[in-house]
Amino acid sequence: MTPKTVEHESAESKKGEPEPKRAKRWRPYLKIRTYFLTGLVVAAPIAITVYLTLAFIGFVDKLVVRLIPDAFQSWTQVPFTIPGLGVVIMFIALVLLGAFTANVAGRWLIGLGERIVARMPVVRNVYHGLKQIFETVLAQSDQSFKQVALIEYPRPGVWALAFVTGSAKGEIQARNSEQLMSLFLPTTPNPTSGFLLFVPRKDVTILDMSVEEAAKLIISGGLVAPPFPQTPSEIPSTERPQPVRGAAHPPTEDVRTAGTGS
Repeated sequence: MTPKTVEHESAESKKGEPEPKRAKRWRPYLKIRTYFLTGLVVAAPIAITVYLTLAFIGFVDKLVVRLIPDAFQSWTQVPFTIPGLGVVIMFIALVLLGAFTANVAGRWLIGLGERIVARMPVVRNVYHGLKQIFETVLAQSDQSFKQVALIEYPRPGVWALAFVTGSAKGEIQARNSEQLMSLFLPTTPNPTSGFLLFVPRKDVTILDMSVEEAAKLIISGGLVAPPFPQTPSEIPSTERPQPVRGAAHPPTEDVRTAGTGS
């Protein structure tokens, strides 16, 4: 037997033997890195929330102090500051303003002021635009931004989240044979901007997640997904988000029936 044959046989015998496990090296910097990131995840939201809250309170306090005459600023003589006092004063002032506007004299005075503003070319556009935005955002409607929808956008096969604002009305609905829904499609990571879409009811899938959960999902770019009791493999194909094409849905007040077929 030649030396080459012996070496070949020994090499083949070693192939069948399990390789010895290498001892794991203890790397302290990996533990420190993990602990640091964990602490950052816990502390950063708390610190940013506290900072923004204190900054907002300080901003309102300074604004209110400037608006109040010096003769009524008796609390400024105390040797310590009272944080949040301006917020309390602003809250009381807004409540009193709302109560005054609710009566006849207040409505007449507000109407007079709006008629004066309507005569100003540039100011009227700014005022009416801001008023419409605040009325829309603060409207206590059951259908305003209370549901989250899934639609195919910008092409079939690609899905996007949208907020349901209601049913289409006026000329937009009158010129379409299908029942349309008005949706607000926000952008990432700034959900305050987006697109207004009018989509047929049969192409809209209403989701169970809340508006807050959808906003977190949009702002995080899909990193913060809301919990769901089932995995995609456990969801029957009939319950997966896909529009039911060709199904007719009569216009109803509850838009949750859209996308489920009849």
